[in-house]
This record gives sequence, structure tokens and C-alpha cells, in this order.
Amino acid sequence: MKALVLAGGSGTRLRPLSHSMPKQLVPVGDRPVLFHCLDAIGEAGITEVGVIVSVGPRGDEIRRAVGDGSAFGLRITCIPQDAPRGLADCVRLARPFLGDDDFVMYLGDNILAGGIAAHAEEFRRTRPVASVLLTRVDDPRSYGIAQLAGDGRVTRLWEKPAEPVGDLALTGVYFFTPAVHEAVAAIRPSARGELEITDALSWLVDDGQDVRGEVFPGYWKDTGRIEDVLECNRVLLDRLEADCRGLIDPDSVIVGNVVVEPGATVIRSTLVGPVVVRAGTEIRDSHVGPYVTLGRDGVLDRAGITDSIVMDEVSVQDVRGIHGSLIGRQARVRQAAAPASGHRLVLGDHTRIEVVA
Repeated sequence: MKALVLAGGSGTRLRPLSHSMPKQLVPVGDRPVLFHCLDAIGEAGITEVGVIVSVGPRGDEIRRAVGDGSAFGLRITCIPQDAPRGLADCVRLARPFLGDDDFVMYLGDNILAGGIAAHAEEFRRTRPVASVLLTRVDDPRSYGIAQLAGDGRVTRLWEKPAEPVGDLALTGVYFFTPAVHEAVAAIRPSARGELEITDALSWLVDDGQDVRGEVFPGYWKDTGRIEDVLECNRVLLDRLEADCRGLIDPDSVIVGNVVVEPGATVIRSTLVGPVVVRAGTEIRDSHVGPYVTLGRDGVLDRAGITDSIVMDEVSVQDVRGIHGSLIGRQARVRQAAAPASGHRLVLGDHTRIEVVA
């Protein structure tokens, strides 16, 4: 079995952050979303991975991040896509890589805590034509929706139905045999001009082929919005184990599961876990956590931050009350003159703001 990971797209719901970095490289639980996907694929015993990447700087950044896959125990082939034309079009584009092998298609901006190993093994054992992982959602109008028979067969699918037709949404993980290629070749673009994977699955269902659905029992999240990224970060950080190997002075207080990497420094500060402090970051006279990840080579000086993701080389000075924020690389946050009761920040890369004191 091979894997096809979709890491293209522009991530418009994560703007302004996604103006300057691929949405799949936004860190949650202290690792880029895409890395969690690759970890899950490796844990499922799959080593050959094709990654769909955009043509241009975002695709180049993903290529650099994943390399040849050896860091993940994988062999990665990047497959360029000049424009997004739907999930089924990614299957068409990757046909030379996929050949006649079974494969799992995994959307690179989705998190499935607990992984897909058990589901991959079940697919190998039973080998239906296709199998989709599903989850129950509150608003079916925002998702591809599947209807199941009592034996787990998929009987019908809808793409973002205007009227509720059930609450079982496609999670973004699909297992396929090579039969899907015939379905992809048979469908036509939808009203929005894309080759929909739901249409390919529907073609297989209408052809009487065995398409299965399985409800994913664990935590799933599409990290398409700031709120989803922060929620996912909290869930993954709850699994954190304490590991403090950086420099922590005697006047600092560490509470709960905190990671301070070698090369990081904590001075006269309080860290309330779960918190991750990456190498090269210095924290002085600050209160951090819970649910905070701090990237490399940053500075927090007389700062206060909770429930936030702070990326590499960020400086926060004389600003407290930061909460529920996502701060991009090399951002600068410092105090200005007038009073304010609190601050919420969503900052893209290389930004500079002044926060009223």
C-alpha cells in the first residue's frame, strides 16, 4: 500500500498567516500538521508516499520541510500541481506514482489523534474497493456526507448538502484499490469546476461496487480555521510529557507537563503546563501557559501568554494578557502607551504591532 498526501491549496481561512506559509506547516502540538499526517502513515506500515504540492513558493517550502522522507522513515515523492482542481484530480495527477497499488489518500491539513494504523490493517484484511473514515459533525452543510447501510456499506454521498441529510462527514482519509482510477476517469467537474472525490465514490457505489464507511472513534479536526488550530493544539498538548533540559533558574516555577529544550532559558518566570519551549528561546519575568507552544529563538520579556501558538523568532515585550493567539514567524509584539484590558493576536510572518499598554 502507498499513501497520497494532499498538501496543496492556499489556506484562505488561515489568512493572514497563510499568506506567507503553507497551512500544512502551521504547528499544532509542537509539530507541523503535515508531520502528524506523515507520522500516522508511517505508523500504519506504509513507506512509499506521494505528496501533492503547489507549484511555487508554498510547494517549495513543503518540499524543503519533508525532504526525501528519511526523517520520517518514509520515501517521499513530491508531485507538483499547477492549480487546485479537486481531490479526485489529485488522484488523476498521481496515477503514475500510484500505479496499480492500493493506497490511502490523506488530506495534509487534517489531524486524526491516535492515527490510522488499525483502519489500514482492516482495509488490507477485507479489501473493499474503497473505504472512508467518517466522523459525526454538527453542521453537515460544510462537509462531504456519507450514508451507511447497517452492514457498513456506503449507499449514498453528498458534497456539502444544502439540507441536512445525516451527520457522518468524510474526515479526509480514504482507502482505495486501483478501481478508483476508473471512477476518476468517468466523472466530470462539479458545478464549482472541480473533480470531486465524492463523485468518484458515488460512481463506485452506483456501479454496485463495495464501498465501506467506518466511524473514526478518536479525535478528528480539519485545521482550516484559527479556532480549530488552537483546539487541536490543546488536545495534542494534553498528551505531553515533561522534559526540562534547558536552563531554568532557581527563581522560576515549573508546574505540570512542561518541555524546555536544551538551549532554551527560563529566568524569573512561571510556566504552567502543558507548555513547550523550543531551543534558543529566552523567557524572562513572564508567565506562560497553560496550552502554549513557543518556537525557536524567540524572546518573551515581561510577557503573559496562554492558549496560544507562537512560532520561531518571535519577540513579545511588556505585553500580558495574550490569549487564544497564533503568532507567525519573526513577529514583534511590544507595549504601546494607552491602557487595554486584554489582547487577541492573529499575526502573519514578519509583522510588527504595538499593543496599547
